[in-house]
Amino acid sequence: MRVRVNLGNLLREFPARLRRAGTDLAVGGLIAMGAMLSICLFLITAYFVILFVIGIGAMVLPIVTRWVRWLCNANRRVAARSGIEIAVPYQPEPDEFEKDIVGWIRRCKWILTDQATWRDLAWLLLNSAVGMIGFLPAVVLYYVLEGFALAFGLWRPVLRAQGTGREYFFVAIDSYPTAVLAALAAAALFVAWTWFSPLFLTVHAHFSRLLLGPTESSRLALRVQHLAETRTGALDAAAAELRRIERDLHDGAQARLVGLGLTLGALERHLTGESEEARRLLRDARTSSVAALRELRDLVRGIHPPILAERGLADALRALGLASPLQVEVRVTIPGEAPPPLESALYFAVSELLTNALKYSEAEHVEVSAWHDGAVLHARVTDDGRGGADATKGTGLHGIRRRLATFDGTLEIGSPLGGPTVIKMEIPCVLSSLKTSSS
Repeated sequence: MRVRVNLGNLLREFPARLRRAGTDLAVGGLIAMGAMLSICLFLITAYFVILFVIGIGAMVLPIVTRWVRWLCNANRRVAARSGIEIAVPYQPEPDEFEKDIVGWIRRCKWILTDQATWRDLAWLLLNSAVGMIGFLPAVVLYYVLEGFALAFGLWRPVLRAQGTGREYFFVAIDSYPTAVLAALAAAALFVAWTWFSPLFLTVHAHFSRLLLGPTESSRLALRVQHLAETRTGALDAAAAELRRIERDLHDGAQARLVGLGLTLGALERHLTGESEEARRLLRDARTSSVAALRELRDLVRGIHPPILAERGLADALRALGLASPLQVEVRVTIPGEAPPPLESALYFAVSELLTNALKYSEAEHVEVSAWHDGAVLHARVTDDGRGGADATKGTGLHGIRRRLATFDGTLEIGSPLGGPTVIKMEIPCVLSSLKTSSS
């Protein structure tokens, strides 16, 4: 009974395995043709690498590399079909290259300093031989068809022409019984072919993963890049959500509170003198609405200051200086626009530092400086207070440090007893388009 069940399962699976074997036959042929292309690309790439080293070839090397990576990526996809996932190990391309010879040289440098480029070249060289394994399913199928052809009559003209039978699976086919044995052998080989032809492609997939897969260092770099991208996306989404809340509060609840205050004021003016109690209740309600409106405006400014969205970081920092009871001198040199989440983090950090200088430092004068050096946004807050600021003794400075760390930023505190206190902040960033700002 168990044998019949297993045989039935095999018969039911056979059509699907036959279709898979036919597909593997075609894919194997493409792998083998890719192997022949590999040696050509290896020689061309090596030639232009040598030309680039001696000072020429910068214009052609990036084009050839694009072909090489296309072939390697195609083999990665073929390996995935066999269940062998191969991650793309290439380092991310810089955002922009100059459209001149300097840009082409920088592009070549980016290509040649990537370890994956040299592993691709090694794979091209070895694949010119290993890739020929893709022909094996076709070779086995050819041998199966030859067996059937001999068994079904081709053995007789061969016997007349050569005088001896043609050997097939170590059997000389020179009679009908030997022809039947050849047919059975060919049928058995055909069944084995449908079952085991994927193994040839799996072997090639393992070979490709050995050289085309990422190394541990490149895997770590890709992981860091992925985490940075997801973190940036999360921060952008959070900033967009905060801006949406700020707009909803500003345009919705705040506007309704203003309208309520106006309505209460109009109602109070229309009351007669005999309604003093009602007039008092209206005044209380109006006072409460004004207080609620003030608190709501403070909340809106705490979520996302309108001046930061409307005027940019430079004017927002100047507004902080003007609003502070201290004597604040603000110097800002930021020739562009930083990402909104980063601008918000720096704005609130400076605001917190100004509050600390007022509440704890007993300072009278504060200097706020902010500038960008091309890769890093710098800010420095200096006050003439009593000093002694320590991030380990409170949550304010520690919170600023954590806020900046979200953007790979740093906070450096210099605050000896007696002052002055100098707090430096650095956040890596690239500015985008220029923003017009008042001086």
